[in-house]
Amino acid sequence: MSRGHRTQVKRLRNGEKDTRPSAKLSFARIPVQKACFVLDAIRGKDVETALALLEYNPRYASAVIDKLLKSAIANAENNNGMDRSSLYIDECFASNGPIMKRVQPRAQGRAYRIEKRMSHITIILNEKEA
Repeated sequence: MSRGHRTQVKRLRNGEKDTRPSAKLSFARIPVQKACFVLDAIRGKDVETALALLEYNPRYASAVIDKLLKSAIANAENNNGMDRSSLYIDECFASNGPIMKRVQPRAQGRAYRIEKRMSHITIILNEKEA
């Protein structure tokens, strides 16, 4: 059933790891739909252009994603030794996180549910081939 000794299995699993620099923010208090508006604007762009877009985007999510992008750039420079000028955003996506359920009192003793959604935002960078 197994593929060999457990050290061999670990060696195989570690060999398949994605070496692209990335940054992930878990439990961001932003709904996925609102985060995706900003992520769609920067997907595929080089990092300098993306930072400029995020700087002047009026949405709340852009400030959070700006900070996350700067973290991914720092990871690329410090951990992988990549050059900042050759980096671009290879992948960026948001997935659903937990939902905080709250209650809003309404007329005649009723209660409406308010769902405060969270998301997990991931940015993966890559280097352009010269």
